[in-house]
Amino acid sequence: MSEKRARLVREAVETVAVTLLIFIVIRFAVQSFRVDGPSMEPGLHTDEFVLVDKAAYFFSGPQRGDVIVFHYPLDTSRDFIKRVVGIPGDSIRTTSSDVFVDGQVLHEPYISQSFNFVSQTWKLGPNQFFVMGDNRDNSLDSRTWGALDKSYIIGKAVAVYWPINQWEWINTYTSVYASIHT
Repeated sequence: MSEKRARLVREAVETVAVTLLIFIVIRFAVQSFRVDGPSMEPGLHTDEFVLVDKAAYFFSGPQRGDVIVFHYPLDTSRDFIKRVVGIPGDSIRTTSSDVFVDGQVLHEPYISQSFNFVSQTWKLGPNQFFVMGDNRDNSLDSRTWGALDKSYIIGKAVAVYWPINQWEWINTYTSVYASIHT
């Protein structure tokens, strides 16, 4: 009887250990994020929940077009969601209606209206990213507070999962950025 009991205890401990391991891996690799505000419209809306892949950038950085969640550099208690427009080494230039990356104008089907507050140019250094909301006239982003350091990035937004009838993969529009050198 003691051998049977020992086997039962061992199986229970193994089950709890595997469950904890799975929980820890999921907790550190995946996060939920609630969209708050209109800055990513028309693609993402307030009160939608997105799944964030926190492991996406362990071995490489974000790519142009990725939608990322990050700590707001001016108040790290707040998290934002924006689209990566520029990566380290890029030169970003805005005019009143266009965005240029390394001299190439972006033709962005995901924005509702072309709009920039001022014409300006930024040169990104190592580990710096330029992020913008898709709703350009209603977005607090790199145009206002500058380049985003990689250390603030939480992960890549990969899917809208709530509300369930809005479920979809988040499009990174790789074709928009295809003509820009990497």
